[in-house]
Amino acid sequence: MGMSSVTIRVDSDTKAQAAAIAEELGTDLSAATRMFYKQMIREQGIPVSLHLTDVPNEETRASIQEGRSILASDTPGKQSSEELFDSLGI
Repeated sequence: MGMSSVTIRVDSDTKAQAAAIAEELGTDLSAATRMFYKQMIREQGIPVSLHLTDVPNEETRASIQEGRSILASDTPGKQSSEELFDSLGI
């Protein structure tokens, strides 16, 4: 099978951020691009993106911490969805 080159243009910041993510996943941009093409072929469409599963966003981290605080407290939970919604002002 013959090989072909692909050239793309992106701004330096985008390339640096993508390279850092690829490196965290144990690969490089060239290999990541090849994986992208192979997955497009396999799925016959644009593939689902890969994520670093151990990096929740700020909102998720805050929710996790809130849940842990509630579990650690002696505060009783809500007995019904109506009680929960009332406490939230919904």
